[in-house]
Amino acid sequence: MNNSLYIAATGMQAQQQDLDTIANNLTNLSTPAYKASNVNFQELMYTDPLGARPVQGVPGHAHAKSHHTHAAENTAELSEQPATAYGSGVSVGSITKDFSVGTITQTGAPMDVAIQGSGFIEVTMPDGTLAYTRGGRFGVSKDNYLTSPQGNEIKPSIRLPANPTSITIAPNGLVTATAGSSTQPVQVGQIELANFNNPGALNPIGNGLYLPTDASGRASYGKPGDNSNGTLAQGAVEGSNVNMVNQMVSLMVAQRAYEMSAKVVQTSDELMSMTNNLRRS
Repeated sequence: MNNSLYIAATGMQAQQQDLDTIANNLTNLSTPAYKASNVNFQELMYTDPLGARPVQGVPGHAHAKSHHTHAAENTAELSEQPATAYGSGVSVGSITKDFSVGTITQTGAPMDVAIQGSGFIEVTMPDGTLAYTRGGRFGVSKDNYLTSPQGNEIKPSIRLPANPTSITIAPNGLVTATAGSSTQPVQVGQIELANFNNPGALNPIGNGLYLPTDASGRASYGKPGDNSNGTLAQGAVEGSNVNMVNQMVSLMVAQRAYEMSAKVVQTSDELMSMTNNLRRS
């Protein structure tokens, strides 16, 4: 395939994925505890056309860079490229999550809990898999266990008394409740928070749930407020951290980049058509 067509096609594919990601961010502008996704682009392998081989010092898929920033090129690697070397296009290197804390909104509902700072609540999926969430609109299972907004039991398990008259969740995660005619609160459990070395590498599986990956590292656990853990705010919900203005700007940039790549495809096609006509004449 003509190099200009192929390189432009990689640009269109990468920008399309960026557009899809931005659209998903905007769709979740009002989703509680939603975390914005960011697309990171990377250059494909450089090639020396005279040697017909990849260029030494520039292995494929190096120079990952975000479309929000302009990373400086590594001059040591560039110096190893022959003067005739050309790139092979661009691809999506990764899609990462921005885990900055969203706006905390007071709701007054006792089962609403926002995490102020870093940390995740561990839950057990129906198949036994451990997942992690920041969504704090708790529920209660039929067996009176505290559950996540998706209905998954939180870990460590916390069982509430039947028909509780009040539930209190302290900033440090201590859960107390009263039931029946008693006015004396009883401790029923302790909410723990999980943290990761690289939370941006967690794998989102939908509904505000995440799974750990090799890149994210294993979860470490602790009480809210301990070490680098955030604290809990009862009667509040964390909002989405999507910045609408930034996303709209990114949308326009991605649209124009897609259009420019499409224009390269069109121009390359016109040039090849002109070449064919010249050969006929």
